[in-house]
Amino acid sequence: MEEKHKSRLKAEYTRVLDFKQVHVLDIPDEYKYMDAELIEQLQQAVPSILGVD
Repeated sequence: MEEKHKSRLKAEYTRVLDFKQVHVLDIPDEYKYMDAELIEQLQQAVPSILGVD
């Protein structure tokens, strides 16, 4: 998700997202579904956010 996606989510679902943390991974929205490079980037970025690294 990029910052522009976060902004759209917050605009559309303000009440749902109040008091919830939304993380921006700064991974460009240019990958196809299950792209190996995307999966690698997610595997590097997500564990620290979830606290499982």
